[in-house]
Amino acid sequence: MKTFHTLLITLFISASVFAQRPDREKIKALKIAHITEQMDLSKKEAQKFWPIYNANEDAEDQLREKFSALRNEKSANELTESEAKTYLLNLISIEQEKTELRAKLLNDLLEILPAKKIVALVQAEKSFRRKMIEEYKERHRKMKQN
Repeated sequence: MKTFHTLLITLFISASVFAQRPDREKIKALKIAHITEQMDLSKKEAQKFWPIYNANEDAEDQLREKFSALRNEKSANELTESEAKTYLLNLISIEQEKTELRAKLLNDLLEILPAKKIVALVQAEKSFRRKMIEEYKERHRKMKQN
């Protein structure tokens, strides 16, 4: 019954999201519904899980913004050799931060959830990304046909 309700909510959200151009908040709502369904968290587990997960998502968003700002500074042709080296060192630093952030998330979750549910999270995130890519491809196929 719980799965049926989650599926029903997901369908309503996705129908409203895909009826118009999705924005970050709508995609985030879909992601939450997908993860919730896939992980099958108890109420107690969910109360502990979501604050940790959301804090990690916020930190990942900040890293993405940092990377985007770095990427948009200058093109490779405009950089001096010294600037290019600094750019690469900053890129390495961001990648290390991402890896450390992910490791911290998994370690924090291990303190509150069984390992199997954390594996379910990793798989749910992967399947959600795959669904989003497929939806994107489908939209562009339809746009090309029209």
